[in-house]
Parts: sequence; C-alpha cells; structure tokens
Amino acid sequence: MSAKSLSFLCPNGHLGFAPIKTGSFYRGISQKPDFILADSGSDDIGPVPLGVDICASPLQWQKHDLEVMLVEARKLGVPMIIGSAGDTGTNSRVDMYVEIIKELARKHKIPPFKLGYFYSELGRDYLVRKIQNGQVLKGLDGRPDLTVEDIEKTDRVVAVAGVHPYIKLLEMGADVIIGGRSSDCAIFAAPALRTGFPEELCYYLGKVMECASFCCEPYGGKETIIGTITGEDVKVTAMHPEQRCTVASVAGHAMYERSNPYYEYVAGGMLDMSNCKYEQHDEKTCRITGPKFVPADELRVKIEGAGKVGERYVGIAGIRDPYTIQHIDKVIEWARQQAVERFGDTGYELHYRVFGKNGVMGDLEPVKEIRSHELCVVVEGIAPTGEMAHEVCMTGTRQMFYARLPEVKGTAGGVAFVLDEVLPASPACAWTMNHTVPVADPMELFKTNLIEVK
Repeated sequence: MSAKSLSFLCPNGHLGFAPIKTGSFYRGISQKPDFILADSGSDDIGPVPLGVDICASPLQWQKHDLEVMLVEARKLGVPMIIGSAGDTGTNSRVDMYVEIIKELARKHKIPPFKLGYFYSELGRDYLVRKIQNGQVLKGLDGRPDLTVEDIEKTDRVVAVAGVHPYIKLLEMGADVIIGGRSSDCAIFAAPALRTGFPEELCYYLGKVMECASFCCEPYGGKETIIGTITGEDVKVTAMHPEQRCTVASVAGHAMYERSNPYYEYVAGGMLDMSNCKYEQHDEKTCRITGPKFVPADELRVKIEGAGKVGERYVGIAGIRDPYTIQHIDKVIEWARQQAVERFGDTGYELHYRVFGKNGVMGDLEPVKEIRSHELCVVVEGIAPTGEMAHEVCMTGTRQMFYARLPEVKGTAGGVAFVLDEVLPASPACAWTMNHTVPVADPMELFKTNLIEVK
C-alpha cells in the first residue's frame, strides 16, 4: 500500500472531556480526509479514574463525540480510530466504547462494517513474575524501580500501547478501531507508518495532532484540525475560521507536556524534535520538516498503575477577615490539632488547599506573602471508611471557625462556610506505577479482536 499523501482529521484532543465543536468538524469533513481519529485518554485527570475504573466525563459527552465521528467516517468510507478509550483505556472502558459503537450503528442504520479493538490492562501477577525472574521495571521521571510492594498497593494497571496493535487491526481490515491505553501519537502514526511514510514524520504527525486545535492560535479547544503527511513533510491546518496553525503555535505545542521539550518517547524509540524546521505554508497551515526518530536499544512498554487510598470528603470555607487571613497557617494548625486529638496521628489524611495563597502550586509557589483580600480553603479528609472520612473532613473544616488566635476579641469567628455540611467525593487514589517493562514482542501485552457490526 502506498500513497503520495494522507490526510488525518482530529476534532478533539481528549474525546468526551468536553464535546466536539461541530462547526469546524464539518468543515474538516468537507475536505474528505483519509482518516478520522481522536485520543480519548490522559494522565491529566489524575489517578482516580484508573484506580476505581470510572470515566472522568459524562457518558453523554463521550457518546456525542463518538456519534459525530462514526456517522461521518462511515459516510466517507474511511477508518475511524480512537485511542485510550474512556479516559484510561482499561478493559471495561474499551468494552463500553465497543457497545456504544454498536448502539450508534443500530441507531443510524449504518451498513455492516468491521470493528477492531484491543485491551491494554495487565494483571498484577504478570508484573510480579517479571520482578521474580530478575527483570528490572524501570521508573520514569525520577521514580525508583518497581517493587512487589508497589504492585500490592495497585488496584489497576494498563500498558501504554505504541503503533503495533493499531497497525495489526488495520491489516485485519478494521473500519473502526477502539484502542486500550495508548501513546497519544501512536493512533496517528500507525496508519501513516503502515502506508510507508518515514518513521520520523509519522511520529511527528501524531505529536502535533493529538491535542487537535491546541496547536492553533488564537486558543480554542475542541476545534478540528487536519494534518497531511507526505514523504518530505507534515502540514497541519486549522479548520475553525478564526484559527490558524502558525510557526509559533505549532512549535510551541510540540514542546507541550514535555519534561524535555524536544523528545517524545514511544514503544520502540524516541522522536527527536530538536532540529525541526517550521514554515508558514499558507495563512492557516504550518509546514514541518526535520524531525528524527531514534530506535531504542531495548523494547520497553510504559505501564501506569493506580490504587485506592481511602474514602474522601471535601469541605469548603471562605475567609474575608484580614487578621484571620494573615494567620491562616495558625488557623489550619489549630484545626489539624483537633483532628489529632480525635483520631491520633495516623490512619487518615487531612489536606488543605488555600486558594489566594498557594492553592495551585503549593510549596512551589514563589510568592510567599499573602496579597489576597479573601481566601478559599478546600479541605480533604481521607480515611478507610466513608464514616470516618466524613468526620475527619468535618473536624478539619469546622475547627477553622473555632481557631484560637491571639488578639481576637470577637466571638463570631473569622471563617464562613459555603455549605454547613462536607461533601462526599470520589475515592482518593494515588499513582503507584509510572514505569517501563521489557518485552520480547511489542504485541505481548495487547490482545486484539475483530468483529462485524451489522
């Protein structure tokens, strides 16, 4: 199979996280792209969805995005590819998306087509055996190597697929592909690689397209872009009438979400963007040349794991009194001590985020002096049971009102509550794995399936 160029339409950088803006989507469809693709997963949502196997977004938003993509893909007769189904790419999320596709096919009376899908979830025993056999599961971004103790704290693990299961399913004849957890760029790189385009351009195509209109200016999320690959370059074009893909916007996006702004790692190698050349091809299009793909010496697959820490409640307090604001650390210290007197020092967690002081950046906040005229304090209480978490959070929230500060003469308190009660939240989870596992076969961790949807 070969072609002089292929065009790829991406309408959403995280399918279902907020609905696709359909105006620019249909403008893109009018260009008759060769593929319609979107990534549906992210670590940005934190460990809870993976830890307890839920979605981060409403089901109706996900159905909306899948519906507009599926209907147009089948009208055009081009493949539709979705990666990291349902935010996390667990087996249950893949199955959910497969059922949604079947339901939509019935709703729109779509003629029969082939639906391919693959799973990415791993059993903990598999990882334990790897360690027992002497293999090192290397930590990423400063994490130590994986231990059996880490595995025991984990409720769910997914492997991050590269291009390999997507290529296999395309070769099997899939018209629609629902992927388990995957590298964001892999879903775009796979069909381009299968067609014979250079590796470095295929992976760059994926890197620049995976967040859709985030590579455009002015900023606007959930708008459609079209990427085109040839044997010499990648071009990316904004579909929204008021957006453009410029040298600045595309080069800036290439550095987005990078610990190193020039490197993108995938199963099998690394994309080096340090010598990329960006040119303004036309008013709405940027042309890119010069990326390099560096094959890995050893085939390793990234794994992500999360585990439940406990049940969680949240309290919200507001502070306007200037004296209380200036002594907020003492207020929190008082409230914490009341929790210690009730529950002891261990067996629960009590967290405070002070918005107006350092609620976003925490200890990394360079501004140490409080300059706000009011503060919002969000309190999280975490414990093994919901009943205990409720009381921990209630203690940590209400006791701010009773904090005993020097020089306070009034009895009305310096803290107000948005609600008298504290609110139940999703369970608290923690990331337990951000590691790589060595494999002999890139398909070792990914089971593929192909069915006909009638």
